[in-house]
Amino acid sequence: MWLLSKFLSGAIHTGTIIVTDHDGKEYTFGAGEGLDGRGPIKITLTNKKAANHIARYPQMGAGEAFMWGWLVVEEPHDIRDMILFVTMNTKKQGDSAIQAKGILRKTGQAIKAKLDGINLRSSARKNAEHTYNLTRRLYELFLDEDRQYTMAYYRENPETTSLEKAQMDKKAHMAAKMNIKRPEDNGGVPMKVLDIGCGWGGFALYLHEHYGCEVLGVALAPDQIAFSKERAEAAGVADKVKFELMDYRDVPRDYFGAGDNDGFDRISSVGLLEHVGTIHYPQFFEHTNRLLKTDGVMFSHCCGRAGPPGLTDAWTRTYIFPGGYIPALSELVTQSEQYGWQVMDVEAMRFHYSYTLEEWYNRTVMHKDEIVEMYDEVFYRMWLFYLAGAEQSFRNGTMVNWQLLYVKERDAIPMTREYMEEESARLRDASVVPEWSLGMREAAE
Repeated sequence: MWLLSKFLSGAIHTGTIIVTDHDGKEYTFGAGEGLDGRGPIKITLTNKKAANHIARYPQMGAGEAFMWGWLVVEEPHDIRDMILFVTMNTKKQGDSAIQAKGILRKTGQAIKAKLDGINLRSSARKNAEHTYNLTRRLYELFLDEDRQYTMAYYRENPETTSLEKAQMDKKAHMAAKMNIKRPEDNGGVPMKVLDIGCGWGGFALYLHEHYGCEVLGVALAPDQIAFSKERAEAAGVADKVKFELMDYRDVPRDYFGAGDNDGFDRISSVGLLEHVGTIHYPQFFEHTNRLLKTDGVMFSHCCGRAGPPGLTDAWTRTYIFPGGYIPALSELVTQSEQYGWQVMDVEAMRFHYSYTLEEWYNRTVMHKDEIVEMYDEVFYRMWLFYLAGAEQSFRNGTMVNWQLLYVKERDAIPMTREYMEEESARLRDASVVPEWSLGMREAAE
């Protein structure tokens, strides 16, 4: 308990946390009552190994202790309250406060993180299946109707805006930036769009619905692609919106058979770059540059670091996103510049993901019994820790979402950003919810 006491004594300066060790001894850290009117946060350690396991690497140790039942948060609080409380206290110190302790341990974790970021074709598919090929029903329980597994965009008060509306607004915000032309404004020819890491198909279907473009969505999780195809078939657009179980590195330039004018007019990647791996950024930017037409636009939305490059923590790499890494803006810009890209627009999306993750967490808690029945208590607790831990990174940490526009030619988009706001407003006003969204669950069954 000595190591954990040392960490908490230095970390907790606002509010109070009370820890009861496995032997019944009680330790109090901080001063005063709790910060939410529900008294101090109380946790119980049920295993004699728990305290040292947590103290040596708080990010990894606390997650495993909670998963295994070694750490119990007493009512009326829960694991989210505990994580947000501790990281609110340590945010001035940054992630270093909860990372591995000791030179050898830190060095070992850094080496493992770098090796884990090598995503060859075989490992990339395995990692995608680990993350996204879970039971369909699980995602239905905590995501919105359209299964958008990325940040929602809260244009209005997050406390009164539904997740569904925020996700629809997110799609409008992204689509508006891409400057897609409808066939009547493009010589009668529908634009060709590549959606890399298409998830469950929502954005690809949205683009076709609003712009009449032909879309190819690619991903590496078999169930995502199967589900996306079902949605396209149910909507009667399977000939225009296609989904392939394919590595982005294998997408051909002439997929749509465009002849001499082959290539894609637009490329989108939403939540994809986190899975590419920094060692593969040159390959990503080189291949996407080859796929895009000269006057095309590539849009990227990803989780990002507001500071310098870093490392993915061991708990996330092990249990949630193997092979994953959240990039710094400097990595996205400097790497792309080497392969003919010009960055024309950058937006840092602050705090939006924290509200999204809070809603996902609440929906997960609402469906505890069903999730435990599908998996078990350990999985349920793992999922709670993942969502709460991710939320604190965007609320108390330095994580943001980056949205970038890449072009080959500077006149590929209008000279000012007004076009984005105008088009986003038009899409929101159009707000007819597509049939494929309303009937998603029926189609899935």
